[in-house]
Amino acid sequence: MLIRILKILIAIVSAAQTVKLFIGGYTGAGIGMVILTIILVLISLRSMRLVMAFVYLRQQKMDDAKKWLGRVRVNQLWPKQRGYYYFLMGSLTMEQNMNDAEKLLKQAISLGLKHKHDEAAAKLNLAVVASARRNLPEAKKLINECKRLDEKNMMTRDIKMVEDALKGGGTRQMQGRGARRKASRGKS
Repeated sequence: MLIRILKILIAIVSAAQTVKLFIGGYTGAGIGMVILTIILVLISLRSMRLVMAFVYLRQQKMDDAKKWLGRVRVNQLWPKQRGYYYFLMGSLTMEQNMNDAEKLLKQAISLGLKHKHDEAAAKLNLAVVASARRNLPEAKKLINECKRLDEKNMMTRDIKMVEDALKGGGTRQMQGRGARRKASRGKS
């Protein structure tokens, strides 16, 4: 909490210095200070560690994303940023532990996510967890919510893939098909 207040105070002092430079007639220095002030305000409002975790997650560098998320101090985040923290943690832990992932994703949804497509992604991940547990009605309900939230059709392909997996009998049956294919290749 103290660090957040300190960042905000530095941004305010920088803004005051910018105004002082413009009033004094130092336009060039004032423009430079405007850029610095914008950077300081963004740093005070966003967690740079969380932003770096997003970047590495986009690049599919999961280990690096986990490292950056491990450095985040959750109690120093704004409530919406906590939602994104739990969303990222839930997405990253889905492969290791479905129970933890479900708890983290539900916590992210309860804290709230800024964009509807982010909430749709969290609910789609919850649908995958529900299908892995053989709770098909819950998975279908979550997929319908994803479709409703995905107004810009950014996740249509992902939703379709999860729906196809549900129609095919869930994740266990998909794994069984792959195993049968490998076994039939080995026989020849």
